[in-house]
Amino acid sequence: MTSAPYVPSARPAAGPAAPADRPYLLRCPVCRESYQDDGLRLDCGAAHRPGLLSTEYATAFAPGPGSGPFRYRCWLPTAGRALPEGSGGATYRAERLGRALGLAELWVAFSGHWPERGADLATGSFKELEAQAVLARLPERPPVLVVASAGNTASAFLRACSQQAVECVLVVPETALPVLAAAGERADCVRLVTVAGDYTDAIELADAIAARPGHRAEGGTRNVARRDGLGTALLAAAETIGRLPDHYVQAVGSGAGAIAAHQAARRLLAAGFPAADGRVGADGADGGLPRLTLCQNTPFAPMVRAWQDGLAEPVVGSGPAVRAAIAASHAQELTTRKPPYAVAGGVREILTESGGELRAADTAEAIAAGRLFAEVEGIDVAPAAAVALAGLRQAVAAGRIRPGETVLLHVTGGGLARHAAGHRPAAEARPDLRIPAGLGAEAAAYLVTGA
Repeated sequence: MTSAPYVPSARPAAGPAAPADRPYLLRCPVCRESYQDDGLRLDCGAAHRPGLLSTEYATAFAPGPGSGPFRYRCWLPTAGRALPEGSGGATYRAERLGRALGLAELWVAFSGHWPERGADLATGSFKELEAQAVLARLPERPPVLVVASAGNTASAFLRACSQQAVECVLVVPETALPVLAAAGERADCVRLVTVAGDYTDAIELADAIAARPGHRAEGGTRNVARRDGLGTALLAAAETIGRLPDHYVQAVGSGAGAIAAHQAARRLLAAGFPAADGRVGADGADGGLPRLTLCQNTPFAPMVRAWQDGLAEPVVGSGPAVRAAIAASHAQELTTRKPPYAVAGGVREILTESGGELRAADTAEAIAAGRLFAEVEGIDVAPAAAVALAGLRQAVAAGRIRPGETVLLHVTGGGLARHAAGHRPAAEARPDLRIPAGLGAEAAAYLVTGA
């Protein structure tokens, strides 16, 4: 398949040129300032409302060999050095599942461990896509990378950093330790710290550690490599399908994966890639972009409430009721308290541009959806992916998604249960340091770094 070259949007006259080793620029969506990338920048330097930097590539859409994320290195913010062989997911037409849902054109992007389908993400999560891209973006001698995670991201970075000998500190809630078992052996360059709390507590500690000399926050959704790495799942799916889908369905915690898919679709359209079948979204704003159906898991679904109630920001407290709601959620990986919802380029903006919506599925719906996928497709899926399928069933039942439309369901994790059934159970990861409840972030950061 041949596509027209991608042409970046107009740049300020005084803006820098893209260097040969990094043929892209970073663009602020608020002030439109551009930057050459040092492999670490997370934000615009100007004083204005928050916005997510994005990459503007001077190269055409020209997939390379292989099947992992580095097949799309043309649209990845790499440092120009040799890249390791990457692991990726697989896209296939899910005819049986489609019949069960009443959809004639259902496609699944399976970002997990399913070797028979060609999906070889060892940790069973699409977070490996972002970890591989983040490390490929780093400068030659990076500071110690600090990563906060609810579990899957830490597992991905544990594996990637161990394999590539990149120093990092992983901060996770204690409850996330079983998830890290899938990552394999941890190298000495990777330190693991647990907190007696939830994901937000892990983020607060990670921020304090990252402020110490010689350390740097990986950045989460603010890191362009995270989003562009996740965006390769949409690039691969569009290549397989032959055009962009009418609908893109995914569960969201922070929304990084959904933002990534939306940005990747916009780049494909700019490159002349076939759009969704002439459909125009809300107010004609989408111009052929896939309509996003993003799903959260009750009892903790702050972005759903914000979207449905027209709020500027999700309203999330920090008291016992909030912690109880998080603890009761079926998909713990979706329990981000401070998602990039209202920032420029964030979740609210991509939903508006695509004519999309947010949906909430309860635990019973998610469990039923997970069982359906396993029965029909023959592979287990992670709780977040089950939430996405439950949201898809809702959208079909409500007539939001019509039977003949092309739908891409992103299964963001799966295959670990079947893999575990045929292998010896992996030992639970052992942290280097456990931070008890009540110890402030600054004091805890001193214990971690000694400075």
